Amino acid sequence: MNILFLTQIVPYPPDSGPKIKTWHVLRYLKEHDHRITLATFVRPEEHAHLGSLREICDEVYAIPIRRSRLADLFYLLVSNLTGRPFLIERDDLAEMRRLVSRKARSGKIDVIHADQLTMTQFALPGRFGLFGRLPTKDDGKKIVYVFDAHNAVWTIIQRMGENSRVVFKPFAALETRRVKRYEGKVVREFDHTLAVSEPDRQALVEAFSTVDHCGNEAPIKVIPIAVDTDQLKPLRRSSGSMNIVTLGTLHYPPNADGIRWFTNEVFPIIRREVPMVKLTIIGKNPPADILELANHYPGVIEVTGYVETLTPYLEKAALMVVPVRAGGGMRVRILEAFARGIPVVTTTIGLEGIDAQPGEHVLVEDTPRGFAEAVVRLINNPSYQDYLGANGRCLAMERYDWRVVLTILDQVYQQIGEDRR
Repeated sequence: MNILFLTQIVPYPPDSGPKIKTWHVLRYLKEHDHRITLATFVRPEEHAHLGSLREICDEVYAIPIRRSRLADLFYLLVSNLTGRPFLIERDDLAEMRRLVSRKARSGKIDVIHADQLTMTQFALPGRFGLFGRLPTKDDGKKIVYVFDAHNAVWTIIQRMGENSRVVFKPFAALETRRVKRYEGKVVREFDHTLAVSEPDRQALVEAFSTVDHCGNEAPIKVIPIAVDTDQLKPLRRSSGSMNIVTLGTLHYPPNADGIRWFTNEVFPIIRREVPMVKLTIIGKNPPADILELANHYPGVIEVTGYVETLTPYLEKAALMVVPVRAGGGMRVRILEAFARGIPVVTTTIGLEGIDAQPGEHVLVEDTPRGFAEAVVRLINNPSYQDYLGANGRCLAMERYDWRVVLTILDQVYQQIGEDRR
């Protein structure tokens, strides 16, 4: 089939959760003989990676996107006029809308696969239009619409609002309602919705119920995020290490929030028990207050920013912490840590969507004291580190390798083919 695949970010290199998920989906679709036309937003630093995407996509169209705080303020005002979520208004660029419309009207597209919520709008009318779809193909066969939800976005905003300052809570509550309703409408309008976890599926069903009062069933299928366990081999970690590593894209608010919680409330408890402990924070675009941690804890906390390869840092680590208090979807960094045999301590929210057993594959704690005690327990017990690491590796191979997971996607596309015939 001819697939018009819409992405919010350039999905290469696969060095963050959203990119990893999208990259494996593109690889799988190409291996199953689909023709892929990729339409993606591109930031200035991402142009160099478009060539790698042309190796697996038949056509690649890149629409420049830039963001600024001043522009965000404008889109916030527009959002209040239209009633659409701020996140949708911010990315509603006319050039992308024209590209998608032109391709859809060409008569050559069978499926529009919208990757992440913000890209769904380009298969729907603009700011002041009603919900509905682009025209059918000239041969009378309709274009099939697939919404690939990396997470239920409304739950992320709701959780961030719960952890935010009082002054931000009214905006978070308003945006939560807008996003929830918008997600519900997208699920209603699209033929297929793909969720990455059962909690996300349930959240999207709840959003769907806010706009569908007829008792219809939401067409949502769960396809977990996948990793490549052939590429991610177990690492030989330093014996007796007292180094903790954590990583994530740090301009993403839930990631930064988790780091702040860990360094402010958890790490001091760990230091009292293990004075020689060190912490390495890895991730693109760290906020100023996280960068300042290295100055506040000289020789104890290292903030690296983006790194080309994680291997040297992971080899020096006793364990990885994934402190998540808000967010949705699945934490790909946990799956990658499992694949590499790295023991992990996370929270209940952090483990959402991953079928791992606490104590067998991972340690899970939600309070500062409990989280700190789990970390100290692992640092002081190398054999337990090895136990969790080995079990995590087996789980990643059996349940989350991309060749295993994405067979479900193949079923979806087989169904699309049968329906169109």
